[in-house]
Amino acid sequence: MPTAAFEDLVETFEFLDDWEDRYRHVIEMGKAMPPIEDALKVPATKVDGCASQVWLVPAPEGSTYHFRGDSDAMIVRGLIAVLGALYDGIPRQEVLEIDARHQLERLGLNDHLSAQRSNGLRAMVERIRQTAEG
Repeated sequence: MPTAAFEDLVETFEFLDDWEDRYRHVIEMGKAMPPIEDALKVPATKVDGCASQVWLVPAPEGSTYHFRGDSDAMIVRGLIAVLGALYDGIPRQEVLEIDARHQLERLGLNDHLSAQRSNGLRAMVERIRQTAEG
């Protein structure tokens, strides 16, 4: 079950008329996200399979899943923020139950990302799922 934050994002995307507005919104989400410390940008947190540099740092609190992320590309930072809206703050088991592809299709992302960005997004989802499994 997606978070309330993700449902709000779906509503926002439905309100925005064209993809350029949605794209700008994703970038703004990335800009609003705090960066991670350079000390956390290490091979263990780097996500392979992304065209850009991407780091995801799990930060679970008990059975609740949290993560932080960063990228050197603004659109990718925005995609990390989108994934945060989808996953952050839910029980770890629910992370594994979410059909990310279906949920992201609700935003129309699959139709508007390059093949490289789509592959990178899949790699980020897979990393999130792996870290949730513990």
